[in-house]
Amino acid sequence: MPVTKKKNKSFLKHWFGKLHLWFGLAVGIPVVIISITGALYVFKDEFENLTRKDVLYHHEPNSDSKELIPISVLAKQVEKAVPEEYPLHWVNVPIDPAMSYQYYYYERNPDAWHYFDEVVIYKLIYVNPYSGEVLRVYDEKMGFFNIVKMIHFSFLLQSDWGKYVVGIPVCLFVFMLISGIVLWWPRNKAGRKQRFQFVWKKKTKSKRKNYDLHSILGFYGSIFALIFSVTGLFYCFFVIQAFVYVVFSGGETVYPDHSHITTTAPAALRTEYTLDSIANQVKRLYPESYGFALDLGDEHLDEHEHPNFEVYVKHLSYSYHKMSQLIFDEHSAELLHTHDYKDKNLGERMVGANYDIHVGSIFNLPTKIIAFLVSLICASLPVTGFMIWYGRKNKRI
Repeated sequence: MPVTKKKNKSFLKHWFGKLHLWFGLAVGIPVVIISITGALYVFKDEFENLTRKDVLYHHEPNSDSKELIPISVLAKQVEKAVPEEYPLHWVNVPIDPAMSYQYYYYERNPDAWHYFDEVVIYKLIYVNPYSGEVLRVYDEKMGFFNIVKMIHFSFLLQSDWGKYVVGIPVCLFVFMLISGIVLWWPRNKAGRKQRFQFVWKKKTKSKRKNYDLHSILGFYGSIFALIFSVTGLFYCFFVIQAFVYVVFSGGETVYPDHSHITTTAPAALRTEYTLDSIANQVKRLYPESYGFALDLGDEHLDEHEHPNFEVYVKHLSYSYHKMSQLIFDEHSAELLHTHDYKDKNLGERMVGANYDIHVGSIFNLPTKIIAFLVSLICASLPVTGFMIWYGRKNKRI
């Protein structure tokens, strides 16, 4: 029996080794690109908060004694100061009264085949909500981090199908991570010492160092790499989303649906102060939150049906996982439903936390550092793996 077990183990490792090599050669370059762009994107918020610190806050003198310009009126002023072919799409409203409002132009062409045609316009305008002054305009469509993000998400292809072009190599990479752990696993205690740490001497050859970089870094990064890979596949394949929700919700198969809660008041009740009434209710309900976004109510190129007027409240500045949902009558500003974060089941919370886990912002800086380092390790694995294969094929090198 022991002999048979050993043979089976060798057979398993043999084929895992073959597939590990073939998949690595097939998707090595895509994995490097996905990993490097992931590493670059990790500290996006920190970089932008630093470079935009002069417009994040409006610095309006004596603002405590002044009134805010109505959101709809402010939108018209912004459209006049920064005219575009399309209407503004939404506004980010901060809870901190010292912070600027952020108005967005965003239009998407779903019939395009690449990013630069798909995103028709994507501009961010920082505005002083007391004076109406436009503080600065950013073309996010051509912004460095947004392009990095879309390379990472779809290789700059149309996002609806480009995500699969990214998702398939990531699926193979997940197998490579699992097979890599199987191949790494030492047969006995004597082999463990060199598998867990670098034991290099002056005479240690470069091939050995490269092998250790591949196997040891790969082992230590594999668990986090699996987490980041699966949370990335969450955006590519609905089955992953469904699986996460069902598992963490304790077997619930139907995601909470609030589409039956709809606007019933006549459109005639809507005024230029309706959005401000909604905003003031949100501020009263969540005075300790970070901010929220309001759709400005115009038609857009990719307009899909909105059964109700939803407002998502972001509770933390660095993360999206702690969010509450409010539903209003968009004409009368009546609050129709509150779905607070504390009332969500674990499945909803995990679905909401997926993005923050993926980019490493779930626990702010510590997890961002982990995400950055693991992304670099993932980028190195196809390179060191190729060097191992090439070295074995070319013994003279």
